[in-house]
Amino acid sequence: MPSVDNTTETTGDCAETTGGAARPPVSRRRALALGLGGVAVLATAAPAWAVGDERPGAVRPPSLTPHDRLVAGRVSARRALEHLRYLSGRIGPRIGGTASERAAASYLADELDDLGYRTSLQPFPVADKFLGRLSSRPGLPDDLNWQVGASPHAAHDTRVTGRVVDVGAGAPENYPEDVAGRIVLVDYVAAQREQLVATAVARGAAAVVLLPADLAEPRRAQAFSPTLPGSAGSPVPIPVVGVAQAQKHRLRQLLGHRPLTLTVATSAHQGLTSHNVLAERTPRRGGPHGPVVMVSAHYDTVIGAPGANDDGSGTVLCLELARVLRSLPADATLRFALWGSEEQGLIGSRHYVAQLPQAERDRIVAVYQNDMVATSWDPATRYWLLSFDGLANRATDEVTAAAIRLGYQPRISPVTQRGASDHQSFQEVGIASANFSWRGEESPALLEPPYHSPEDTIEKNISLSRLQVSLELIGSAAYATARRP
Repeated sequence: MPSVDNTTETTGDCAETTGGAARPPVSRRRALALGLGGVAVLATAAPAWAVGDERPGAVRPPSLTPHDRLVAGRVSARRALEHLRYLSGRIGPRIGGTASERAAASYLADELDDLGYRTSLQPFPVADKFLGRLSSRPGLPDDLNWQVGASPHAAHDTRVTGRVVDVGAGAPENYPEDVAGRIVLVDYVAAQREQLVATAVARGAAAVVLLPADLAEPRRAQAFSPTLPGSAGSPVPIPVVGVAQAQKHRLRQLLGHRPLTLTVATSAHQGLTSHNVLAERTPRRGGPHGPVVMVSAHYDTVIGAPGANDDGSGTVLCLELARVLRSLPADATLRFALWGSEEQGLIGSRHYVAQLPQAERDRIVAVYQNDMVATSWDPATRYWLLSFDGLANRATDEVTAAAIRLGYQPRISPVTQRGASDHQSFQEVGIASANFSWRGEESPALLEPPYHSPEDTIEKNISLSRLQVSLELIGSAAYATARRP
């Protein structure tokens, strides 16, 4: 996990421009050579249960085919967890187009190369990013990530330190007599944001930290880059950042117990390129123009979120299935795709689909998109089969069949209409695809409280049992498709 002193993290985006010279992405091979902890894959990792055992939450023991056993007996959530420790714990937030996302892409490509896949990076342009980071001495609590959003219309590539003062609603009468050089906490109200910032500047504040309104549980507000359109021609001369709900409450809690000094660092990231990581294995039979089965996930995150479940979990599921399926005979090309910049609007997967000639689109039999497959949130007891058009297709049919064989049918949803993940990019052009995810029982809109939050960490939001079940369901389904495309 990130260290307490966030200003020294090797992959924090603000550290790239405010803490010294930029550091290159660390590949897995280089990480191992440097002896970085928590990187090496466990050589003896095993599933949490024997292949013939009844799974937690299942209604009966499994009735597996010999081919299912080849997958279920080999996939390991504990092995996948070691990848997640690197992606979520060491890299942390992986913001599309920035060095943090490039570090993750390098790691993923190295892993897939090592597994013997033909691996490539597909570049595409993305919008500028404006990021911030909060730090303190003594350090801020390290159970949260302290990356925040920075305003594109305020001071960039700067770093200020000052005592913190909470001015609540931010009206002039809420200010103490002297706030010159102080870091001001202000409740964010969108309609008043420019006046709130202008008041802080006029009073001599060194930086403004905007605090979002609480959302209705279980939702929690995420970090944000506040826009100040009236200041576009004349940027605000001090840093202005937007924090997440969890960060807001922790800051106020700390300030309630003792005086608090914060450092606010901001950075602008412009002219950005994001990448899809693509890897495939062509079968001995069928050749390079035969059918394709795809397993995919996005590996980027929103600002401030370490992305353990969203979507580090789907990403490491792909890596673990790539390890297991590489040695199994199949009649289709197995293609693994890890999408960049999903959180900005499915940009990576849409770019990929747009570049595919129709003949290549026609080769794709099914796309298994994995997005948030391991949350430890207790109410997330249903495994959702989400289709953009609401109709069953080859991907949903194969996962349903695998769930029946594994004894899990009552735990899966009926095919349900929902987009907003990378399966949508494929279904928009008629390719069979679906999104698979653990969510609340009543609705796929019921997502865990750490969703898009600094609390989306391994410790707070990952269940190895759910990850193991996801590996078995998707692995068995994808392999069944690849054997008889």
